[in-house]
Amino acid sequence: MFALLVGIMPLLPLIIIAAAIILSLAFVVRQQHAAIVERLGKFSHIAYAGFHIKAPFIDTVHMVDLMTEEQRMTFDAKTSDNVTIELEVSVQYHVDSTPSQDESNSGIWRSYYTLKDPIAQMQDYLADALRSQIPMRSLDQVFGQKDEIAQSIDEIVAQKMLGYGYVLVTTLITSISLPREVQESMNHIIASKNNLESAKNDANAAKAKTVIAAQARAEAMAAEGKGIADQRVAIARGIKDSIDTIKETGVSEEQADRLFEFTQWVDMMSQFAQKGPSTVVLPSGFEESASSFDQFITAKKATLGE
Repeated sequence: MFALLVGIMPLLPLIIIAAAIILSLAFVVRQQHAAIVERLGKFSHIAYAGFHIKAPFIDTVHMVDLMTEEQRMTFDAKTSDNVTIELEVSVQYHVDSTPSQDESNSGIWRSYYTLKDPIAQMQDYLADALRSQIPMRSLDQVFGQKDEIAQSIDEIVAQKMLGYGYVLVTTLITSISLPREVQESMNHIIASKNNLESAKNDANAAKAKTVIAAQARAEAMAAEGKGIADQRVAIARGIKDSIDTIKETGVSEEQADRLFEFTQWVDMMSQFAQKGPSTVVLPSGFEESASSFDQFITAKKATLGE
């Protein structure tokens, strides 16, 4: 073994050089990646996922990531009603990997050779697009048309970035922030509107309750009045029938009135007695209480013109 090692030692530099040459002949491109192959500093071709051979020490390989990436950016803008807002924008993008017969005009070639800092360039385009859209709208419109604004700037920026070999998958406005004093003022306005609406609702409810109660009282009073009127009509008819019955016995009208009066007086005293112990001040005799009825009879005759 030792002798074998001693024999190999002089060949070791050649073995190392041969291994380096073999390793420099091959390269592997991972999935969702592409490789820009340059020969002596000049673009040669594009290699896609898999195992490839290159010219050692002459070809140089540069990997390009084709996966979708996301960037979050923050922008300031002023609305048409002079409110400065801060917008957080999320952008998803990837290198355009659409096959092309002319590789020197493909999206992979353009992304590598035409744009050094795609993120900074994309941010500039987005800022310009936003600042052309936001000043056209009021603060309320910005909140209400957030998706429309995002779609508009996506169309503008996507077209420009495609020229550099990048595809914008989507552009979203994820957050809109206001200065603290503006936010406090808006919250106060909203609270005032809610309080006013609540007060109106309470007032309308109280008004409706009052109207309903008044209608109920009016209906109750009407029903009560009708009941009293019907009761008085019934009493009058009963009195008339009683007097007519007494007259049919052959007594005079004055005697009939006296008899009916006495009967009513007895009924009244009987009702007082049924209610239990009570104190009532009455004339000592029926004759004394009859004076009021005499006055009624006199008034009745005067009315009839007798």
